[in-house]
Amino acid sequence: MKSVLHYTSETCYHGAMKQRNPFIIHGYEGPKNFCDRIVETEKLNAAIENGRDVTLLAERRIGKTGLIKHYFERLRQEGRRATIYVDIFATSSLFEFTRQFAAAVIGSMNSRLDKAILAATRFFKSFKPEISFDAVTGTPSFSIGLQPRHVETTMKECFDYLGGRGDCVVAIDEFQQIGTYAESGTEALLRSYVQFLPNTRFVFAGSRHHMMTEMFSSAKRPFYNSTQTIQLDRINRDIYYAFAAQRMPKACGLTRKTFDRIYSMFDGVTWYVQAVMNRLYERGTASDRDVSTVVDELLQEKNWEYAALLKTLPPGSVRLLKAIAQEGKARMVTSGKFIATHSLHGASSVQIALKRLLEDELLYETEDGYVVYDRLFGFWLTRLP
Repeated sequence: MKSVLHYTSETCYHGAMKQRNPFIIHGYEGPKNFCDRIVETEKLNAAIENGRDVTLLAERRIGKTGLIKHYFERLRQEGRRATIYVDIFATSSLFEFTRQFAAAVIGSMNSRLDKAILAATRFFKSFKPEISFDAVTGTPSFSIGLQPRHVETTMKECFDYLGGRGDCVVAIDEFQQIGTYAESGTEALLRSYVQFLPNTRFVFAGSRHHMMTEMFSSAKRPFYNSTQTIQLDRINRDIYYAFAAQRMPKACGLTRKTFDRIYSMFDGVTWYVQAVMNRLYERGTASDRDVSTVVDELLQEKNWEYAALLKTLPPGSVRLLKAIAQEGKARMVTSGKFIATHSLHGASSVQIALKRLLEDELLYETEDGYVVYDRLFGFWLTRLP
């Protein structure tokens, strides 16, 4: 059955009364300017309500974090379950994971900092929250004073606390990161706690498809067959246009043709579409010429960053990146035809470069071939001599 969505029209205009830009590119600001994901939200809710943990897979910048925050906002409004969100992308060890996880658990105890710290002090014995104050604003915040020798004790305390509270949903974003830790038993340790929490459901979200699939689909791994998998894909083009057209002022002149151009340029990847729409809303016009100007602006702003990145890569990797960027999507990059077309070196050299670029997440493998992961970087590469 085809979904029919209704959006509330908004007015935006330049001047003293200009409204907030509805095309959000960072964070989550509520359901009003959140596009679609109705089916995915219902799938997520059905799994949680029926006692199933979830593996949420999505290419980076598609909107998996936004979906989690959107679902958590729904739970908050309904008052049915407590929610805990923790992003472990920046962690590189079990120690760092535990510190992040403990901070998220403590943060969920109470909306008031002082009460949360008091509750943590009474419950957690392996560490003490450390209070600090912003030098400019004076705003208080806390961090976790955790010693490496107390990691497993703190982990146990966190899960003991979760086991003793009411219904709760815990989302761990970029979960594949635990597969990079030096501590080989991290997955087994987490699984040993997760499986004995009847009132707590988990959402394990990740952007590295291969690593996540291996974690949850291999019979050799601790989390084997323990979750329901939800794959997050692009927002439907028709639904996205309806959303965008309702939020752009009519005077901007956003046509379906122009929107389709933006959507196709960035393969429907949410963040890039939002980034362009955000700038068009600011400009107040949305012609094809405006789109080209906005993309040029974004590339110019990234010029130094991309140039610096390129200098860190060996020549073979740079050549392969440029070749794939020129193709848009490239299959059989080690074939003689591809190598000859783009003046690359031998197949073995291409294979080495490909492996490194995939590991560094500069390339991404789709069903249709390899693409430059950062779509703006891909456009930037095509403009190089």
